Amino acid sequence: MKFVWFNLMPWPYLPDDFRENHRSVWVDIDSKLFDPEKANGLYHTYMDQLEFADEMGFDGIGVNEHHQNGYGIMPSPNLIAAGLARRTSQAAICVIGNSIALYNPPIRVAEEFAMLDVISGGRLVAGFPVGTPMDTNFTYGQIPALTRDKYDEAHELIIRAWAEDEPFAFDGKYNQLRYVNCWPKPIQRPRPPIYVPGGGSIETWDFCLEHDYNYSYLSFGGYKGGQILLDGYWDRVAELDKDESPGRASFAQIICVADTDQQAEELYAEHILYFYNRCLHVYPGFSDPPGYRTVNTIKAGKLNQLRRENQQMFQNLTWKDLVDGGFVIAGSPETVREQMESMIKSLRIGTVFGLFHMGDMPDWKTRFSTQLFAEKVMPGLQNIWPELEADERWWCHPMADRVKPEYTVETARQIPPGETGMDI
Repeated sequence: MKFVWFNLMPWPYLPDDFRENHRSVWVDIDSKLFDPEKANGLYHTYMDQLEFADEMGFDGIGVNEHHQNGYGIMPSPNLIAAGLARRTSQAAICVIGNSIALYNPPIRVAEEFAMLDVISGGRLVAGFPVGTPMDTNFTYGQIPALTRDKYDEAHELIIRAWAEDEPFAFDGKYNQLRYVNCWPKPIQRPRPPIYVPGGGSIETWDFCLEHDYNYSYLSFGGYKGGQILLDGYWDRVAELDKDESPGRASFAQIICVADTDQQAEELYAEHILYFYNRCLHVYPGFSDPPGYRTVNTIKAGKLNQLRRENQQMFQNLTWKDLVDGGFVIAGSPETVREQMESMIKSLRIGTVFGLFHMGDMPDWKTRFSTQLFAEKVMPGLQNIWPELEADERWWCHPMADRVKPEYTVETARQIPPGETGMDI
């Protein structure tokens, strides 16, 4: 099993009446609600938490890309990942990911991901999401019906740019480049492991299976609701006669650990409700524009069912609804371990994206939950799939002798100025 500590970086200062007086947290959110001076400290807090997860022994630390929203203030995950690659030494840097249909030309993704892989010493896990309609279509103006076609071409260009050792010309429908010559190249050859976040599109399942990429179901409907989608995915795996390695699938889950079940509610309920009632307050017209979903996905019906259930549930949530419905796994270490084991086995997933900071949760609570999970929950779950130990398709392969951060402010103070030539 792999456990990734994932941070959405939500905006924690949305007003109490946000849902009543603002139609959406995404796309057309009032920019006056953003305070750059508060954000200065907030970004550092969020990055400190990701670095803390590395210290706690998580297999990976995760970031992602969103635009014009209070749900996650990370329009450039590569900037955050670059800082993490320099300041951490063990955990995989999981950029889940870059919405590759948005980049013009997509060679930019190939270059920046290669830089991250090199800086981190081969620790990159590369995410290639199609992107939410809010980001891709309404914020960046891509035509919904063309998004997947542009995505496919971007993917072809990036993979070839990593693989080719000589300059080549690329003459695509959307990208015409006389010279493609990716400098630098990734350390991991032929490429870093690729994870494709999805919400239930049949084409995304097939794309992942065709290329042996990890299908990452990122949802806030919880693991009980996610069973519908993952069952469909594994049915598709069988139909295409692919092996059933748990490494083929990932799932995102909100996790809150405390000393007792009661303490978990006392500590975390208000912050989780902030997230569901404010950070997920998206105008329905932004979430599913005509042409974004394909005919095959609409016919499958699984995503339609989940959308209806989640929209109804999100309107009047309580802590009990969240816990009973599997939206949140919360409680004592033993309660969380039991529920996590059930989730992992029932969904047959090899990677968990754990969301430990949600909404306006303060730093100390985030770290308290993180440390309890790392010390008292994670060790009991890591060997659920022993067969994954020898299956190298789904995770990064760092250099054994990679450079690790050693020169810090603390060590700098210990070096006599005369020995460095600098007045420290």
